[in-house]
This record gives sequence, structure tokens and C-alpha cells, in this order.
Amino acid sequence: MKSLVREKKHRLNRELYKGLQIVAFTLCIKDHKKFFISEKIFKEFERMLLVELQRFQSSADVYLFMPDHCHLLLRGNSDESDVLLAVKYFKQKSGYWFSKHSPQVHWQKDFYDHILRSEKEAPKQINYILNNPVRKEMTVDWKAYSFKGSTIHNFVEW
Repeated sequence: MKSLVREKKHRLNRELYKGLQIVAFTLCIKDHKKFFISEKIFKEFERMLLVELQRFQSSADVYLFMPDHCHLLLRGNSDESDVLLAVKYFKQKSGYWFSKHSPQVHWQKDFYDHILRSEKEAPKQINYILNNPVRKEMTVDWKAYSFKGSTIHNFVEW
């Protein structure tokens, strides 16, 4: 008889994602399929993300969609904020969108996250995320990369 192997959960205590936290998330497309390659697709997923951020009283220092994954640096705006739920609902709603419009594409089951210990870490994380397309040689200047945004910062002024 086969024994059941339980999947190990790496998630931290849910309470750590609530309130005035800053958390970096990376969500990947299953099998590294290249999906976020058009302005239309980016705008649709940006819209879904922004709805969930507002719903869970959260903001984005930066969000950036690479062809096969996305980076999010999110922060709670109040004691009632929940950045983890914002990401989970974004993933759920965008997963439903995949099923209707692109059924061969799926998110990986889980995602990577990192809770920042202090506000001082945020600029380093923002720069890391913004320079991802430069490191991947998709552009020579992060400002030229279109599939990014923020609900806090105006990148044109950076």
C-alpha cells in the first residue's frame, strides 16, 4: 500500500502577513511558459492585481511582469491589511482568467515570498525587481521596460 506524502508547507504564520508589513512575492508560470509578452495581457493582469490590492488595503512599491513570472513588493496600509490574501485572490482570479482565455497556461502551485525586516530593505528590493529585465538582457535600462508599475512611486521621476 502506498503511503501518502504530505506536501511540506513553507508558509510562515498567516498573522505575519497582516498589518503594516512589506513582503516581496515571486509568482511563476508553470513550466516557464512565456506568457506576459503583450501590453494587453499585462494591462489585464495589472487590473486584477490592483483590484485585490485595494480590496485588502495594500499598496505596491513595485510590480513587474517578466515573460514567465512576476515580482511584487507589497505593503499593508493599515492594521487590517492582508498582503497574503491580496496575492492569493490575485492568483485565484488570474488563474480563472487563464482557464477562460489561455487554458494551456497555469500558475505554479505556490509562490516565493520574503517578509522584509525593515523599511530600509525596500529600496534594495525595488532596485532588484526593476533591474530584473536588465539582468535577463531584455533591455539596457529598466525604465524602458513596459510591464511594471507601482501604486506608490512615480518611476518617471526616478
